[in-house]
Amino acid sequence: MIAIVLVNYNGIKYNSACIDSLLQNTMPEQNVILVVDNASSDGSVECLRRRYGDGSGSYRIEYLCLDKNYGFSAANNRGIARAGELGADYVLLLNNDTEAAPDMLRQLADCADRHPGSMIVPKICYSDERNKIWSAGGSVSPIIRKVSHDGWNQPDDGRFDTEKQTAFATGCCLFLPMQVLKRAGGLDERFFLYYEDTEYSFRLQKLGISIYYCPTARLYHKVGGSSNGAESPLCAYYISRNWLLCNRQYLGGRYPVFLVYYIINRCVLSLLWLLQGKPRLVAGVWRGIADYCRGTFGKAAYYG
Repeated sequence: MIAIVLVNYNGIKYNSACIDSLLQNTMPEQNVILVVDNASSDGSVECLRRRYGDGSGSYRIEYLCLDKNYGFSAANNRGIARAGELGADYVLLLNNDTEAAPDMLRQLADCADRHPGSMIVPKICYSDERNKIWSAGGSVSPIIRKVSHDGWNQPDDGRFDTEKQTAFATGCCLFLPMQVLKRAGGLDERFFLYYEDTEYSFRLQKLGISIYYCPTARLYHKVGGSSNGAESPLCAYYISRNWLLCNRQYLGGRYPVFLVYYIINRCVLSLLWLLQGKPRLVAGVWRGIADYCRGTFGKAAYYG
């Protein structure tokens, strides 16, 4: 059985397209969609209950409604815990601002069978440009361990159609055997939002667990939809704080080299944003750094 975890926070304009695409994935066994709601205020859960009820066909749907916004990591962990209670063999952590190709789940499951004990990621293309790649696996730079998407903004012309081991997996879509989750645990809840996928990729690597890119499994992503866009004070805050938190855990003796790069990167970015008249983004950067230095993690007090 596959348990598909969808974290929802005011995602009323995304949820239905995502769930409809999952329901079109024909599977021989009964699977479950776990909608974990972070105390949304847009009526999205009520809308889903009216539209889907408890599911149909080879899918049932459960709604796990949390009493406040606990963040992306904690909500996914709640879904993972429920998947374990249900006896799921696999857990798919999936952003709700995505749409799956009709055979995506089967392709992911088949790839997992070829590489037992590994995490699997699909080919992810832009939702509005479906022949343009957003992520075809990921790479990590050798010294400061900066992650990047393979194939980013490249045409889907066959160059990224090789199944391979990859170094970084985006949290947009992670297909995890339950045995991997039992060994590695869930997502780190200190991150709240952003960089939890980088930390998880590094953690799997440290444990000797492989990540495989499956090009025949296709997903379409409304990039930035689930977090209201990449260029926002919220994004600037969490990336600035969590980048430090993640690399401090895994860089070891290279951390001072990373800090030099990080300070230059954040200063240049802040200067550019000031010149563009975006002081709120600059404030997000330095609030994130200050909270890291204070050891303040989880949900930011500044952004609701």
